[in-house]
Amino acid sequence: MQEQPEKRYLRLSLRRDGLGILGGIMVLGLVFLVFLGPHLAPYDPLKINFADKLEGPSAKHWFGTDEIGRDMFSRVLHGAPISLQAAVIVVTIATGLGVTLGTIAGFYGGWIDEVIMRTADVFMAFPGLVLAMAVSAAVGASLEAAIFAVSFVWWPIYTRLTRGQILAIREEMFVEAAKAIGLPSIRIMLRHILPSVLPVLLVRMTMDSGYAVLFTASLSFIGLGAQEPTPEWGRMVATGRAWIIDHGYYPAFPGLAIAYTVLAFSLLGDGIRDWLDPKDASRR
Repeated sequence: MQEQPEKRYLRLSLRRDGLGILGGIMVLGLVFLVFLGPHLAPYDPLKINFADKLEGPSAKHWFGTDEIGRDMFSRVLHGAPISLQAAVIVVTIATGLGVTLGTIAGFYGGWIDEVIMRTADVFMAFPGLVLAMAVSAAVGASLEAAIFAVSFVWWPIYTRLTRGQILAIREEMFVEAAKAIGLPSIRIMLRHILPSVLPVLLVRMTMDSGYAVLFTASLSFIGLGAQEPTPEWGRMVATGRAWIIDHGYYPAFPGLAIAYTVLAFSLLGDGIRDWLDPKDASRR
């Protein structure tokens, strides 16, 4: 019996976008941990119990304990909202500043474009992590400093992306028509140009959410981000490296949490790109 077109389309879509759907499920799991993870933790993540220090994974302590007896499973669960909230703040700040400057540069051009883009070039001339380390060290080692540093480094990426998209769109007929009827520039940008840029920005923001977790964790790992006793994943990996030989579980579980987060947002970003551009997906 011939397969119905609707079922065939659904089957092909699921096969093509299966990884994107998996990424969405994984991200939903992270959102679940953000809101309910701390309530599901069996122990206080800051409670010290030297009698249980450096115990391996067991029924009592699923992820084992650290060098002062704190439950690692509870600390990883409490670290989820810290890392994810940091990522949301980083992406929000970087996107807000980058899109604003990129829109102005791409729409007006001229000397405004030159000033904004040459400033962005100066920022992008330095390796991102190295510049973030310098900024975080100058501001002061803390989670807030790490969030500010990563946001400070990432805005040029969104500026260049937005400007490039607007340069391609501003000559379209619908933009010329809006100018011809005398609409204000701010309305043209907000109502006619930016909506066309949003799909590209959405893909970039989704992927960058995972990398924001990785960047802030990296700064915490080298001592320029979250400090003890904050249950932040990068800080836990840094503390656990001293015990990696005899107690490999210690840095492994927070490290796996970071890897899971990056993978989840990367898969979801790829899936969103495929859904927004099905022609591109069909060619792969």
